[in-house]
Amino acid sequence: MTTATTTTSAHAPSVGTGHTRVEGRDKVTGAARYAAEVPFAGLAHGWLVLSTIARGRILSLDTEPVLAMPGVLAVLDHRNAPHVNTDYTGLLAKPDPTCAVFQHDRVPHLGWPVALVVAETSEQAREAAEALVVHYEQEPHDIEFTSDHPDARPVDGHMPAVTEKGDLDARLASSAFVVDAEYTTPEEHHNPMEPHAATARWDDGRLEVTDSNQGVTWVAGELQNLFSLDPASVRVRSEHVGGGFGSKGVRAHQVAAVMAATVLQRPVRVALTRRQMFALAGHRSPTIQRVRLGADADGRLRALEHRSVSRTSTVYEFVEPSAGVARVMYDADAHHTANHAVPLNVPTPTWMRAPGEAPGSFALESALDELAEKCGIDPIELRLRNEPETGPVSGLPFAGRNVADCFREGARRFGWADRDSRPGVRREGRWLLGTGTAAASFPAGSAPSTASATAHPDGTFTVRIAAADIGTGARTALALVAADALQVSPERIRVRIGDSDFGPAMIAGGSMGTRSWSWAVKAAAGELRERLALGAEIPAPGLTVRSDTTEAVGALGPAERHSYGAQFAEVAVDATTGEVRVRRMLGIFAAGRIVNPLTARNQLLGGMVWGISMALHEEAARDRASGGVVGADLAGYHVATHADVPPIEVGWIEDTDPDDPVGIKGIGEVGVVGAAAAIANAVWHATGVRHRSLPIRPDRVLAAAAGAPDA
Repeated sequence: MTTATTTTSAHAPSVGTGHTRVEGRDKVTGAARYAAEVPFAGLAHGWLVLSTIARGRILSLDTEPVLAMPGVLAVLDHRNAPHVNTDYTGLLAKPDPTCAVFQHDRVPHLGWPVALVVAETSEQAREAAEALVVHYEQEPHDIEFTSDHPDARPVDGHMPAVTEKGDLDARLASSAFVVDAEYTTPEEHHNPMEPHAATARWDDGRLEVTDSNQGVTWVAGELQNLFSLDPASVRVRSEHVGGGFGSKGVRAHQVAAVMAATVLQRPVRVALTRRQMFALAGHRSPTIQRVRLGADADGRLRALEHRSVSRTSTVYEFVEPSAGVARVMYDADAHHTANHAVPLNVPTPTWMRAPGEAPGSFALESALDELAEKCGIDPIELRLRNEPETGPVSGLPFAGRNVADCFREGARRFGWADRDSRPGVRREGRWLLGTGTAAASFPAGSAPSTASATAHPDGTFTVRIAAADIGTGARTALALVAADALQVSPERIRVRIGDSDFGPAMIAGGSMGTRSWSWAVKAAAGELRERLALGAEIPAPGLTVRSDTTEAVGALGPAERHSYGAQFAEVAVDATTGEVRVRRMLGIFAAGRIVNPLTARNQLLGGMVWGISMALHEEAARDRASGGVVGADLAGYHVATHADVPPIEVGWIEDTDPDDPVGIKGIGEVGVVGAAAAIANAVWHATGVRHRSLPIRPDRVLAAAAGAPDA
């Protein structure tokens, strides 16, 4: 045994200083292995067969010819697949039946998994899957999404479906200025750089899954419940993840891989193609939102109504809670919000970066811009006049709300004071120029997590936590937090993540990951430092301390906890071709203590780029006849490329949460919120024409210029 001295009197804080990613070299040299690249002896490959009809049932599958094809090992379908249990409530909710594959002959939407072909090689599996003939009894399907659909109903989701206070009609009638407008956003799809993939195998009675996910604790728990397994008999690992954005939870491919590994008693990998992801990885629902605002002569809100309708599948109730943003941002004497959903024959939507807030902020912040125009008040001044003192719906105090400071700093840096408020007056050759702004917010929550910190005799330390680094730089951030808690340099810290054997931890989602994990890491590392300072000896295997933040998180007092921001955009619009170009963007954020400025800027900038995509490019169109997405690939589904992205500036102001031991709030999602609205408001300022439907395509710009209704 040895005794280690961990600290020096001159320890320089690591949190708040820029550090390159600790795994960066492995990623750029190819040493980092992603889920579909981890080798296994005796690996077999599964290929999912998806339905070609939008509604009906399976009559039969011609499996015999497929089983005779070279390399084919098995075909699993509803007649021979293992049974799974869906009667439970998991980490987030009851499971989406889409992941409970091959349990019946019903087909609720195009792209529903109907079989898995397993073969010795991926090529053999794909060829056999494409050769499998499935006979269906086809039934009429419905994918028509309208706000007045007879099946639309309020859905709670992770917040109450409806909130109401005050007499809305009376307040609107007595308002000096009223905005009443409908805004729409399209279906949008996750397209992380790394497609979904999972490998399952049984090892001495224990199920091991190597996966690409946003939370190994989450996936392990779901698999335990689905297959009725003892928790100790399931291990899920996910070391490197090439993007998630809400889509990498429990999906059909993981369950199918476990089924095949169980039947064949050998490792089986199932990887999704980009096209399959459009049916199986979830998506953001389209929304139809009505916003009604009433203000007095000074621009102060007296009435606010935000109603949103989104779309879900017929097998699972998921709501895109777009009206929730109004419950945080603005108050009024009469304040009504509602989230409704319509069940249709489409795949189930899911969480997508800034769920609710991204589409909701487009509608609400566009409506605020329209109100500013009617009132003759600067858009920033209008927002500042309507800053609430407490939560508009909850009535709770804000745990820091620095929206006003974000706008003031952003206005200074963007040059807002020089803006001519009149629309359509700036011109540069064939380009009409305009600027716009919008507010941003996203909840800053915490969830219980566990972690361990180990001191080694050589003076190094290992932190273990079941966190997920989905491209955010979580490994590096946790190394900095641990280094400060131990008062050592980050080079002495090794962070291991992505293994369910490390104990339960929060998922990488809801901008809660780094906040929750850092709390647990600081607690474990801090206690370890105290023990070492008291002279604790370090045995050869190391001295380990574990933490569990369940009690501490549960003791947090009620408050409105959010990250905030102010978005600014300048656009150029070619009135002849309808082309819209974003010239520059600026985002100023109040997002708690910034752990690593390098990766923080990366996250915020990436969110703003997504906002450009949302405003101008992203749109999934469904074919009425087939029920499927037209152009379900990255050629047909347009996203912003380098040529579409202008110079973007990102900044933040001093902002901490006194109830968080590290002072963190969250930055993964707030960067996309408000970005599309700022761009849309800038397009109005450039042209004098309001666009209430995204994306702002060239044909819509031309139609609007010709005097057509909002396209």
